Amino acid sequence: MKQYRYDDVEGMQALVSDEFGPWSGEVEVTQEMVNQFAELTGDDYWIHTDPEKAKTDSPFGCTVAHGFLTLVLIPKMRSEPSYEVTGFNNMLNYGSDKLRFTGVVPVGCSIRSRSRIKEVSTTSKGTKMVMEQHVHVVGQDERPAVIYELIFIYM
Repeated sequence: MKQYRYDDVEGMQALVSDEFGPWSGEVEVTQEMVNQFAELTGDDYWIHTDPEKAKTDSPFGCTVAHGFLTLVLIPKMRSEPSYEVTGFNNMLNYGSDKLRFTGVVPVGCSIRSRSRIKEVSTTSKGTKMVMEQHVHVVGQDERPAVIYELIFIYM
């Protein structure tokens, strides 16, 4: 595995790519998972939690996962990294510049993700890395259900 020192911004530029990396492992989205998320967040809208009503009243014919549930499952869909960033004391999740829910995730399907490094730059706080992640319903590889740009700061 190739290593990059966090403060070698020029060297880390080699990670920036228009190409996405390999697919992650798959995660099945279950009704139990959706119900637990609904209970935790208070978002118990029937399109997520009532399979019988969703069969007849939903445009999708079934319950669907919350967009934010799909987002928070990204860490569970890890793929093997092809690089390692070294030498930093702290890595900060700095937030996101882009989050789009571009498709539905039907309950009972499996999802998977892939990512690419979109940017590496120097900031006053440290080295900023922007990672673009796409989550897809398995079998629907042409269009992601979630597009997310995560920003890390290595310090």
